[in-house]
Amino acid sequence: MKKNLILFASGSGSNAVNVCKHYQHNKEVEVVALFCNNPTAGVIEKMKEFDVPVVLFNRSQFNDPAYFLDLVRSYQPSLIALLGFLWKVPAYLVDAFPQKIVNLHPALLPKFGGKGMYGHFVHEAVKASGEHETGITIHYVNAHYDEGAIIEQFTCPLSPNNSVEEIAQYIHQLEQAHVPATIDKVLFGLNQD
Repeated sequence: MKKNLILFASGSGSNAVNVCKHYQHNKEVEVVALFCNNPTAGVIEKMKEFDVPVVLFNRSQFNDPAYFLDLVRSYQPSLIALLGFLWKVPAYLVDAFPQKIVNLHPALLPKFGGKGMYGHFVHEAVKASGEHETGITIHYVNAHYDEGAIIEQFTCPLSPNNSVEEIAQYIHQLEQAHVPATIDKVLFGLNQD
């Protein structure tokens, strides 16, 4: 049985592109759709290269279980991966897909998580805190921002001299290196103890 993967993204889509490349010639996994809440997001154009349909939606559609659940279910997802998706997932969606929605967070949770903690806001907070390391967290989504069970974390050292831009670059490198393999682990149950 082929596994269907849905991606959610709001921005440029570098992680979505990386995941699409990873599965481009895979017989077991197909990226069946990219859901996007931002009609001007760079990711929309990038999906054309992979023939991945883009599903645009607004907040009222997202908050309408009758409409949105049917839409998501029509793609029969084995897993939903939030890759730079900035809205909080409504409880009805979490309940409909328990342990089937994962999120990528650009810091080491539980630090630097919660509402408003995304992108450069996270990197600025990490720098301001004087942390000696940062990294990425891939975790299951639950009803609260950035509080679901952690699947994997990958770290890199920091020095006080690192700029916010350098921190962002380190995070980007970790994401590119580790996100597809972590999605593999979740899809194929390789993260079971």
